[in-house]
Amino acid sequence: MTLKKRKRVVASFLSLIAAAAVLVGVTLVGNSYRFDQRDVTITGPDGALEAVLTVPPQGAARGLVVMVHGDGPVEATQDGLYSPWFEAAADAGYATLSWSKPGVEGSEGDWLTQSMDDRAREVSTAIDWAQAQGDIPTGTIVLWGASQAGWVLPKVVRDREDIDGVVALGTAINWLDQGRFNLLAELDHDGADTQERQRAIAESDQTRTLLERGASYDEYLATSASADPMTEARWAFVQRNFGSDATADLAAAAARPVPVHLMVGTHDRNVDVAQTEETYRSIFGPSLTVTRVDGAHSLARPVMEDNDLVGLLTGTVWPRALLAPDTVDDYRAFLTHVAPPA
Repeated sequence: MTLKKRKRVVASFLSLIAAAAVLVGVTLVGNSYRFDQRDVTITGPDGALEAVLTVPPQGAARGLVVMVHGDGPVEATQDGLYSPWFEAAADAGYATLSWSKPGVEGSEGDWLTQSMDDRAREVSTAIDWAQAQGDIPTGTIVLWGASQAGWVLPKVVRDREDIDGVVALGTAINWLDQGRFNLLAELDHDGADTQERQRAIAESDQTRTLLERGASYDEYLATSASADPMTEARWAFVQRNFGSDATADLAAAAARPVPVHLMVGTHDRNVDVAQTEETYRSIFGPSLTVTRVDGAHSLARPVMEDNDLVGLLTGTVWPRALLAPDTVDDYRAFLTHVAPPA
């Protein structure tokens, strides 16, 4: 190798090192947040729940946000994706309590055996646990809930008198309506032709019929044409909860003048957020505020959900950029204005 070529190789190598150093530096900055976090263990109704408590890095917190997850095996930090929410709460002077669902990470139990009433009881037990601790600020309590939490949040507010605010993200009203909306929205998004639509709707109708008459998993499996059928545990979970409708619980929750903040993504394909907003407005009236963001169901920028590679890279390097513009600012502003109890 000539000296000139060797110099080019060395220069290229040094450029790669420099680029890698910049990437590492950006990633470190992008994953540096303004909150302190510690692991805690909640005594839940069905065993210990592995949890995290985040607090402002300086000064005492003035309240507590209790996070209520959506569907699926969610870990306490949503694999780090909750960090922007933790940070916004800390900036507003709030601690945040979040736990891994039963059966996830070190939490005992199995979330797939839960009804929505079970989930509400779990949230209430976690609040009781927090109130029994000497170092967790529970003078003001705000519930934060996403998606499936829409069937949980109003039950907790209905049954307790110490909830001071609710933040609902992309919550649905009726389980079966939500499922049908999601099916049709995904078919539209995928550009399905008439035959594909008819086949998918027929499959959905058949599943609903089986659920309504309490069919066994074996019967479901024998009649399903799905390439990815539900597991037996998932079938049992859906059977337990498919009749969920939040309307009555929302009305009961509205008996208390608790401020409710609904945040929805204008590109949500999972939930008919227009129906949710209409229902919430009719029930909560002036107690409700609504923010619509240019986001998907999770309030992430649509590209993050539609392009796995973009979502992965952004989530790794700069997680704050996952969410639609102004999302966390709006959340922080709501928390700042939640009035402390009289």
